[in-house]
Amino acid sequence: MNTLSVIVPIYNEEETLSKYLEQWIAYCKKQGWQFILVDDGSTDGTQKLLTDQTDQKNLTIIHHKINKGYGAAIKAGIRATNSEYVVTIDGDGQHSLDSVVDLLRVIQETDADLVIGTRVNINKISVREIGKSIIKWISRIMIPNHISDLNSGMKIYKTELARKYMIACPNTMAFSDIISLTFLHNHCLVMEAPITVMPRKGGRSTISYKTAIDTVIEIVNIVMFFNPLRIFFPISAISILAGLAWGIPLIIQGRGLSVGSLGSLLLGIISIFFGLISEQLSQIRQLQVEFLEEKSTGK
Repeated sequence: MNTLSVIVPIYNEEETLSKYLEQWIAYCKKQGWQFILVDDGSTDGTQKLLTDQTDQKNLTIIHHKINKGYGAAIKAGIRATNSEYVVTIDGDGQHSLDSVVDLLRVIQETDADLVIGTRVNINKISVREIGKSIIKWISRIMIPNHISDLNSGMKIYKTELARKYMIACPNTMAFSDIISLTFLHNHCLVMEAPITVMPRKGGRSTISYKTAIDTVIEIVNIVMFFNPLRIFFPISAISILAGLAWGIPLIIQGRGLSVGSLGSLLLGIISIFFGLISEQLSQIRQLQVEFLEEKSTGK
């Protein structure tokens, strides 16, 4: 078994690959790492560039006939690994493989389950980074954490756990955030280590405001999957307290409950019941995921 597999999801990165592909292959070969490139249905010249490298012994190439999504590409790469650890890097050339060495050292020395490469030289006041900060704030409300760069594309995992938890993660760009939250929810040791990113030298980013919206939706979905009471209980508590605060003065005055206060109380009671039902369904779904994971690994 190899120590490490490097997974690079790619979509229409012909310009970037022409600059970095041979360098990446040589670096991984020197380190003795498995190098996995997942072409997620590219429509430019990416596939031809990859086909020209198929004779490389340490290289595994996976082609998707259609674009399935960033998360789907990473999942395909993880399934193809035969190593103790797996690291993901973006296919836009912004990540240095030297940083992979640093992350590998951290995860081995600390026995962490996931180490996130925290970008230390990004513009914190750009529109994109402001959006990421909002997502980070929402994620901390939903699943308490202190991760400063939740959606960094460079992460190193214990392969066994990555295979287990990726089942619950989406196929979209939100995969990067959700896989981290999944590890955190399951009380895994998640750490961060600083990395430096380089400016994109070619191609075009596929991240947009739709990515941010999708990520927020997926964060809510993952909380509903693992701990729905975290959503329903606050709604219930606020509604009941609001109903009491509204209704008690009216009762003291002998005017009875108003329609508004009664409606607020009913909303709170219904919410807690929905939360309890969702909690039961959540436990059933988690058992189903564990069953699928055991079935897929042959345990």
